[in-house]
Amino acid sequence: MALPSRDHLQPASVTHEEVPVKAAQQAAAPLAEAITIMARLRGPDGCPWDREQTFDSIKKHTLEETYEVFDAIERRAWPDLRDELGDLLLQVLFYSQMASEAGYFTLAEVAESLNAKLIRRHPHIFGDALAADSDAVLRNWEQIKRSEKKNTLPNGEAPKQMLDEIPRSMPALLEASKLGSRAAKVGFDWPDATGLFDKLQEEIAELKAELPDAESKSASNAALEEELGDVLFTAVNLARHLKLDPESALRSANAKFRRRFGAMESAAGGREGLETRSSDELEALWSSAKHSERDHQSTTKEQQG
Repeated sequence: MALPSRDHLQPASVTHEEVPVKAAQQAAAPLAEAITIMARLRGPDGCPWDREQTFDSIKKHTLEETYEVFDAIERRAWPDLRDELGDLLLQVLFYSQMASEAGYFTLAEVAESLNAKLIRRHPHIFGDALAADSDAVLRNWEQIKRSEKKNTLPNGEAPKQMLDEIPRSMPALLEASKLGSRAAKVGFDWPDATGLFDKLQEEIAELKAELPDAESKSASNAALEEELGDVLFTAVNLARHLKLDPESALRSANAKFRRRFGAMESAAGGREGLETRSSDELEALWSSAKHSERDHQSTTKEQQG
């Protein structure tokens, strides 16, 4: 595929108004080449593996690539993020190529649909609507979204219930957050985080009540699972009230545990060293790793300040 030279798209200085236009021009040729490559891979003389793939076989890779994007962002690894975003873009190209082959839609239609949606849902930019702050923008977005869905219902079909629009296939933390947020739109919510702290303690007490009692009962896995689910659901809603992303919070906690456990393992001389330590010795190693990390963070803050 012959590609046009991009040298003329690299001016010595670019004004603020020119940036979007230049970015679009610079992306046009590489995107066209990527589309052509994807079509070649799926073509009659293409790659056997790519030709065998289906929507269902590819979807697991989409989730993997999304989490790799998360990981690069959290590590602030910008060259890695560039590559991971490319891998995520590949998923869009793959789905669109398969859809085009089946006659469902094309990549051009995907882009056209996105462009139209962005314009429709930003009337304060592309129309006459007013939005003084982010909250107003979100209210407008939701109102327009509801109107769009209502207008696209087939004749005679009843509108979906509010929570039906939230896919069950979402990761559980994200689904829980969206369920709570959607219910809050009609006032079914705690007025503030204080009530959620109380609710969390209530749910923890109910979980403890289901633990096995040596004298009177054995544990019910179903009951324990239900009560633990209530604890987690409440914690997610607490995060929402605190304006925190529970997925990011948990990923940060996971990363912290990795660092501290790695420090423990190094201090013990490796896995075998950990396996020979007593519970008290392991706790001491953990405390040491935790204090060392906090001391390092304090020193870093002082140097930056």
